[in-house]
Amino acid sequence: MLIARVVGSAVSTIKEETLRGLKLLVVQEATPANELRGEPFVAADTVGAGEGELVLVVVGSAARQTDKTHDYPVDAAIIAILDSLEVDGQVPFRKS
Repeated sequence: MLIARVVGSAVSTIKEETLRGLKLLVVQEATPANELRGEPFVAADTVGAGEGELVLVVVGSAARQTDKTHDYPVDAAIIAILDSLEVDGQVPFRKS
């Protein structure tokens, strides 16, 4: 799993039929200290995440293991919205 921040959305009127009704969000990997790194990528949203939220993302075949993405052509899925992170006794992120 990756920690990521939702940085935008992707809208497509023409797409694979199985993707209809599935919200696609642009996410960027984040460090536990809540700093963005790497390139943004698109992930299927399975939990109703919104822009600016810190989320957990699964990639590869794990992205096709949710009720909403089972057997769908996705390789990244948002599976949780984080309320807080605790690392080494410190709390670098807490949702306000």
